[in-house]
Amino acid sequence: MQPEGARTGGRRAIDLDGLLPQIEARTPRALGRAISILESGGAAQRELVHRLYPRIGRARTVGITGPPGAGKSTLVDRMTRCLRRRGATVAIIGVDPTSPFTGGALLGDRIRMQTLATDPGVFIRSMATRGAMGGLARASRDAVDVLDAAGFDWVIVETVGVGQDEVDVVRSVDSVVVVTVPGLGDDIQAIKAGILEIADVFVINKADREGSDRVFKDLHMLLSLGEHGEWLPPILKTVASREEGIDALVDEVERHLAHLAASGELDRRRLSHLRLRVETVLKERVVAAADRLIGVEREVERGFAARRDPYEVAEHLFSGVLARGADAGEISGSAVGGEPVR
Repeated sequence: MQPEGARTGGRRAIDLDGLLPQIEARTPRALGRAISILESGGAAQRELVHRLYPRIGRARTVGITGPPGAGKSTLVDRMTRCLRRRGATVAIIGVDPTSPFTGGALLGDRIRMQTLATDPGVFIRSMATRGAMGGLARASRDAVDVLDAAGFDWVIVETVGVGQDEVDVVRSVDSVVVVTVPGLGDDIQAIKAGILEIADVFVINKADREGSDRVFKDLHMLLSLGEHGEWLPPILKTVASREEGIDALVDEVERHLAHLAASGELDRRRLSHLRLRVETVLKERVVAAADRLIGVEREVERGFAARRDPYEVAEHLFSGVLARGADAGEISGSAVGGEPVR
């Protein structure tokens, strides 16, 4: 058996057998290595998720979202400190916007949370969105699984403030905290349409600023117009920089998670999470198969020259995949890399 680092077919072999016990031991280096595997994609990504998936479902997963400048990173930092005082372990995923030029991420959360980095009960990782809708790349969802399987009590996902596209975050975590602040012009419009509907808890951060009462009243009015079932999202005021209101926020998130478990909504949400991920993988595989078997760019160019509508071009590509890729191996081979795994 080759040691890790051996070359197989020009690619570095990945020793998952050796990596898994280190993940379960929450070794920071192993967790970082695992997430790098997820970001790289290919067969290793699939195998790693496959091996860890039976161990997931224990962590409490929370999404923190809201417009830029709302102080989300500071809020996450203070929430983490609060949870640590209560004896819980915490993993944080900061999803940063990807540069359209370099493909890199800002990775600012590590800088903003330096004081937590030395805490053995905390793990912090920044990830790039890689253009994914909803502010969460597929690898970010897989990373939540890794950190859940590693035994962290809480996994907090802080998403980029990209507005309506972040609606997708609600289908990736158990509880969603939407953060806003006074002074963003039309304060409610700063929380884009669609974001209001996904909130389980509202936070007005920097509540010591003028206008916080107005934001509270506006949110309360909007909530009164909607239907919320058994759970009415609470509206909390915080000043994260001074750790004001943080304990109350953690209490409300815990109360929401308890409500989900008691009502059966937790299982329904997690079923929805799985469906979204399955659909994402299917779409990627169909597009990859169409490109490999037919050539998406070539067919789009032909469709443009012939003035075919997008539905016609897509139908031609899809029919071609079905006709030429009837063998299941044809389609599966298009979606995974040749990275050796053992």
